[in-house]
Amino acid sequence: MNTPSLRDCDTLDQATAAIRAWATAQIPATWREAAEQGGPSLVRTVRTPTEYQEWYLVFARSGLVVPQWPIEYGGLGWSRPLAQAAERILALYHLPKLNPLGLNLTAAALFAHGSHEQRLRFLPKIVSNEEIWCQLFSEPGAGSDLASLATRAVRDGDGWKITGQKVWTTWAHLADFGVLLARTNADVPKRRGITYFLIDMRQLGVEVRPLRHIGGEVDFNEVFLNEAFVPDDHRIGEVNEGWSVARATLSGERQMVSGSGSGGVDRIGGSGTRRLVRLAQTRSQQGLPYGWDDAHTRHRLTGLWAEEQIRAWTNARVRAQLKAGLPPGPESSIGKVHGSQLNQRIQETAAQMLGLAGTAWEGEPDDYAGAMPSEIRGMLRSRANTIEGGTSEVNKNILAERVLGLPKEPDAWEGRPWREVPRG
Repeated sequence: MNTPSLRDCDTLDQATAAIRAWATAQIPATWREAAEQGGPSLVRTVRTPTEYQEWYLVFARSGLVVPQWPIEYGGLGWSRPLAQAAERILALYHLPKLNPLGLNLTAAALFAHGSHEQRLRFLPKIVSNEEIWCQLFSEPGAGSDLASLATRAVRDGDGWKITGQKVWTTWAHLADFGVLLARTNADVPKRRGITYFLIDMRQLGVEVRPLRHIGGEVDFNEVFLNEAFVPDDHRIGEVNEGWSVARATLSGERQMVSGSGSGGVDRIGGSGTRRLVRLAQTRSQQGLPYGWDDAHTRHRLTGLWAEEQIRAWTNARVRAQLKAGLPPGPESSIGKVHGSQLNQRIQETAAQMLGLAGTAWEGEPDDYAGAMPSEIRGMLRSRANTIEGGTSEVNKNILAERVLGLPKEPDAWEGRPWREVPRG
């Protein structure tokens, strides 16, 4: 029987055969062999990030990056069982999805509130990684209380002029576009005067200034907007109704950052505890403390492994809702709170297993970050996990109010126009 093309699959058997045929034909042989013999760690020795980015368009054009999305948006229109088969088979080859902010944040808003024309314009290039995205939400005076934001948008002909400042914007220095919240009415309560925009990051009036981590790398940025222009057809949802659109993005963000977390330990895909087990086994072979032959170390790692499985199962339920075309809900905060704290414990354990080797390392003073052990870099980077994507405190409030139905905290300014609410 001839193997059907990916777009012609109706059954699980057909999809499985088509995915495997595609992998054999399209994934370079050296990558496949490394994945089959040694997993992600061996793949990284034969595949550079640049090579993967150059090849990625092949992956995107197949539709397998987002198989449940409609074909016209870059997917295959597959049912959930077929999409799950794709994830299961392709996981072997370690093919991380690029442009995660576009796939998880922008796409969530477009599917929930965007027009068909907007989806056609932006989603395929998000899938192909041809247009990189960032999120312009947080401001110096509007972090935990995001709805109090002060960046303003003023009508200008067939578009809008945006003026203000954003901060903690991940990958803004790399982005082509950003999702942005701006205030379009200061005379109504704060959540009712916000509009949601898609802004070109490469235009005049947009200035990006990097913020360097304690580990030396740059992920976050501050962004200054000085009458940057956004055409009205890049507005998502109705004017002054951007808060409801933002909820889809925020839930998608919480789901995204509730995964493996950030840092040096299995930063792109994979299992953080799997890396810890390998580290412990290596230390045992070298006769070093905190090895796999130490009962206390094994007990600690198996406890973290169990938590990681619980997190994965919880996230799978949320992803099932997203893949079914439903907007993400407040339940995504469960994974965000647990996943961020779990990743911190995983990263701290990796750093502690180094013992004294984690307190000092060889290298030039002006390149301390370059010589830093990956376990230490992971531990330092993970400190942001409980802040980025909404602090743990904010997410616990969301769970209390919108999932458990508990009463909201009192707000003396509730219902008052944004213009009258004290700031600072």
